[in-house]
Amino acid sequence: MSRTLEAGSNPTADQAPPLQHLLQHWRDYYELTKPGVVALMVFTAIVGQLLASPGTLPWNALIVGNLGIALAAGSAAAINHLVDWRVDARMKRTQGRPLPTGHLRTTHAMAFAGTLGIAGLGLLFFAVNPLTAYLTFGSLIGYAFIYTLYLKRATPQNIVIGGAAGAAPPVLGWVAVTGTIDPHALLLFLIIFVWTPPHFWALAIHRREEYASVDIPMLPVTHGDRYTRWQILFYTLLLVGVTLLPFATGMSGLVYLAGALVLGARYLYYGIAMLRRPEDPSLPMRSFGFSIVYLMALFAVLLVDAYLPIVIGPFIG
Repeated sequence: MSRTLEAGSNPTADQAPPLQHLLQHWRDYYELTKPGVVALMVFTAIVGQLLASPGTLPWNALIVGNLGIALAAGSAAAINHLVDWRVDARMKRTQGRPLPTGHLRTTHAMAFAGTLGIAGLGLLFFAVNPLTAYLTFGSLIGYAFIYTLYLKRATPQNIVIGGAAGAAPPVLGWVAVTGTIDPHALLLFLIIFVWTPPHFWALAIHRREEYASVDIPMLPVTHGDRYTRWQILFYTLLLVGVTLLPFATGMSGLVYLAGALVLGARYLYYGIAMLRRPEDPSLPMRSFGFSIVYLMALFAVLLVDAYLPIVIGPFIG
């Protein structure tokens, strides 16, 4: 690795004025925000907002609230890039990111992360409500610093503990509408919290050698492949149970129950298949890919269940 990369700088990064530089490198800055992850987070936040106010459209929360949440999440993602850029440079999956390639200087990334964070939290505090801003700030600190700086390198349970930050968006969305933390919002939090380990450990199995090479103690590295597959199955079973709670508590109805059972059965198929067919190298990534579809579909079914009576009510009333 060159001296330039060791210093975390890029000699080819131009010295143009900030706005011009941002326009020239907008794709790199966009990648710093992990847009796919942020989009999933915002989607779950939207579901939280709409479930908090069935039958109405909370426009301020939907527009201003989600913009603030997205900006804060993008800031946390950029900080993650900053902390991990040396590790990213050594892993095939991440070595093409803007900082390892030298497309952006670390100083540029720091300024970008700070600007996004301040803008997002300020927007939430002044234009939504202070509680949403405080909770979003806690989520940002949890992911960008507690998880990325400490937990990720300290324990194979990193993703279990650190998953709390990623599970926060539906609560943030709910609070953006109501200004209070509702038990039903905490159920949404719990679903994502339990979903996170089997989701990420499938990827970690696929990338086990890469994590081992950079001394990141992911579960497959510290406890082996088979143990991790058992843990994935255990958490998937737990997840199926947790996803029944919205129905059990009266938060949702039969439409959601049917959807949760069908989706859960499919996710369990991957958990069992990964354990029974460890020789199949495609299964971990297939499970990882389905886990994203699973979460989006589960939250979509929650929304359909809540709004279907409102939509069809006038026609059957």
